[in-house]
Amino acid sequence: MSTSIRESESTEALGFNQPRRLKSIRRSSAYKIARRYPLLPIAIITLLALMAIFANVISPKDPLHSDLSKVKAPPAWVSEGTAEYFLGADQIGRDLLSRIIHGSRISLMVAGIVLIAGGAIGTVLGIVAGYSGGARDEAIMRFVDLTYAVPFILVALVAAVVFGASLGLVLILLVIFSWPPFARQTRGLTLQLKDMDYVAAARIAGASPLRIAVRHITPGLFNIVIVLATLQVGSLILTESVLSFLGIGIPAPQPAWGSMVSDGREFISSAWWISMMPGAAIFLTVFAFNFLGDWLRDYFDPKLRQL
Repeated sequence: MSTSIRESESTEALGFNQPRRLKSIRRSSAYKIARRYPLLPIAIITLLALMAIFANVISPKDPLHSDLSKVKAPPAWVSEGTAEYFLGADQIGRDLLSRIIHGSRISLMVAGIVLIAGGAIGTVLGIVAGYSGGARDEAIMRFVDLTYAVPFILVALVAAVVFGASLGLVLILLVIFSWPPFARQTRGLTLQLKDMDYVAAARIAGASPLRIAVRHITPGLFNIVIVLATLQVGSLILTESVLSFLGIGIPAPQPAWGSMVSDGREFISSAWWISMMPGAAIFLTVFAFNFLGDWLRDYFDPKLRQL
């Protein structure tokens, strides 16, 4: 009798509880992966990139086409809303979902061009300042301080009045004001790297300053440049949205997120979705890139990785 009871208990422990144990193990492993890797920001950024690349394919309507019979049509889940305008329509009957999809292309294009140009300029100037020192270092760093001291919005307003609002003007202004963070960060790290033993060995071997900067110092800056660029994406998208909101950014009728938020200011009480939907797109995009940048900073820093 006791033997059969023991056998049943052992069978129950091995067989009956095994699915529960497997489920708990899977849950714990999934929880660890979710904590270790930024899955949600990566999913948002991936969706944003797909929207920008395939905007013409996945967009349900022409973002510039207006239907006066659908003026301020509510989203599909609101009463009197239709699935034809899933996120609703704006004040002149344009589909908000289509405009948000095409607006992602503009935001990512602006951020990408500005990061490539501004990041390259700032990294080169930072390496020159840190490795050369002396008068070059002083001149570049004072220029950085001068750029930080200039009020960006005031310069953008004056430039828009003088030259007119355009995509080219936005790109030029953002490049001019986006390179200083790269220069300051790379200069500080270059000051550390140029005193390393392998750099001193290359200098003794007769390597030129240009070769040392390209072959030995630049690879050591890769991590910090990637982290800084990721953190800057959200800031650039937010800045471009602010310029478009003020009417000095991407000119109408192009579907820029900031101008879409501005279009709904007067209807916030009666048609809140006109401003809320592009505002939510800006929030999610900036959140995703900032969170990913923080994760990359912790990942590339061994001290933070141990916390």
